[in-house]
Amino acid sequence: MYIRSLQLANFRNYESLSLEFSEGTNILYGDNAQGKTNILEALYLVATTKSHRSVRDRDMIRFGCQEGHIRTVLIKNGVDYQVDMHLRAAKTKGLAINGQKLKRASQLMGLLHIVFFSPEDLTIVKNGPAYRRHFLDMELCQLDGDYLFNLNHYNRIVDQRNRLLKEIWNNPDLEATLDVWDDQLADYGTKIIARRREFMEQLADLIGDIHLRLSGGREHLSLQYLPDTEAAALKEKLLQNRERDKYLKSTSVGPHKDDFSFVCNEIDLRKFGSQGQQRTCALSLKLAEIELVKKMIGDSPVLMLDDVLSELDTNRQNTLLDSLGGIQTFITCTGLDEFVSHRFAIDRLYRVENGVVTQSN
Repeated sequence: MYIRSLQLANFRNYESLSLEFSEGTNILYGDNAQGKTNILEALYLVATTKSHRSVRDRDMIRFGCQEGHIRTVLIKNGVDYQVDMHLRAAKTKGLAINGQKLKRASQLMGLLHIVFFSPEDLTIVKNGPAYRRHFLDMELCQLDGDYLFNLNHYNRIVDQRNRLLKEIWNNPDLEATLDVWDDQLADYGTKIIARRREFMEQLADLIGDIHLRLSGGREHLSLQYLPDTEAAALKEKLLQNRERDKYLKSTSVGPHKDDFSFVCNEIDLRKFGSQGQQRTCALSLKLAEIELVKKMIGDSPVLMLDDVLSELDTNRQNTLLDSLGGIQTFITCTGLDEFVSHRFAIDRLYRVENGVVTQSN
């Protein structure tokens, strides 16, 4: 699997852009705030239908314009797929694959698999639970259409239940309708919890060996899934917390409150790990993610390293770069000096300056 080309029109700081990529390592370099990450954002958007920056569609349209366009051609199992994305300031995005319009954005998920690694990911270990849930959801939504379906329905039901809880404050007679929403919430929620547990177990099988190697055999890392409530008890917990939910006007239990922890040599790294341990753990997580995606789809994902190498020491850089064989990789950086001592080929080199991209080789 690899991305062959990208075309942009009125996307971020690009009025017009057309690029052809290598199946190997693609380097985009230049000063900060020139547009390097915007290129990765467009590709990530095609894979997940969302920006990794958690922004609205209209925020990605070039300033002063009402519409923006992204077109990519990717190769998967020897077949060409042209993906067109039409961003509109006042409407939902339009999508098409090989000229066929999609009715829902979710239909695009799973066509292209991307593992995205940025400096923000280095703090996933010590960030709040929302960051770890986001990691779980974005990976599982690319891999599992059923999970995407269940998560979308669950999130909608939580929103509807929360609106109802606010209305109950002024109209107590509406409380009887909560049972209907609780039944649906428990149905979709139990499926989400079960799939997350399975995914965490698969990830844990890989991350232990990777982290042991990264730490020179000194550290044993394990993952612990921390569901807010067990699947079998979800409906009962919703009922038990109903009075609290009415007071708070929001749903206080369920998988939207889940978390997971990193335990290294029996120490919770979020609470007690050093910055070096936390960074090594985050790198282990990304490398395990790559390996798990390979196993599940029978192909290599596309890897994106957004200015992350400058945040890693030489040993961690080498470990990451040595894992790139057979994977199409996009790397953004401010300069090329950091690559001089590394043992891998730069297949395609691009200079990015003020929204203008020049291929250097």
